Amino acid sequence: MYSRSSEPVKLERDCVAVMVPQGESVTLPAGSVGYITQALGGSFTVFVEGNLFRIAGVDADAIGKEPPEPIELPGEASDEDVEMLAWKQMRTCFDPEIPFNIVDLGLVYSCDVEPVDEGRRRINIKMTLTAPGCGMGDILVQDVRDKLEMIPTVVEADVELVFDPPWNQSMMSEAARLETGMF
Repeated sequence: MYSRSSEPVKLERDCVAVMVPQGESVTLPAGSVGYITQALGGSFTVFVEGNLFRIAGVDADAIGKEPPEPIELPGEASDEDVEMLAWKQMRTCFDPEIPFNIVDLGLVYSCDVEPVDEGRRRINIKMTLTAPGCGMGDILVQDVRDKLEMIPTVVEADVELVFDPPWNQSMMSEAARLETGMF
């Protein structure tokens, strides 16, 4: 789901949100009025009282939206199946200011699935940011961790933020480079 519109919203209940780009957690009070500027990957960027805020998918009901569906994994899923699902999940992680997922932006350097015991797994991720000082870095890392830990059989997602090699535009997918005009 993607929206570049400015759909009006009114918070139906108090809702935890993250200020963009500062990354500071706040509570938006019920009755706050604003509009959705971006709806991607199950989370929402809203403009309220002159500021941008990111609302997680689990709180979608606060703005009258449906939360994301639970993730399903076949009972006999292999580590490779879990890795494919992990990449799919990371494609639902978006920077609140950029309408591209972190995989197409080239921010994910590696994804390794490690068996823990009796069908349980750990996922190890190495990722970076478009800029080391990004205020949303911790929020993006937590978003990746939360979405990977939603995968059945995954007991832990270890998300390591690295800056070597430094990110550059050539790491973006061709589609993302074309869309942004960064050739």
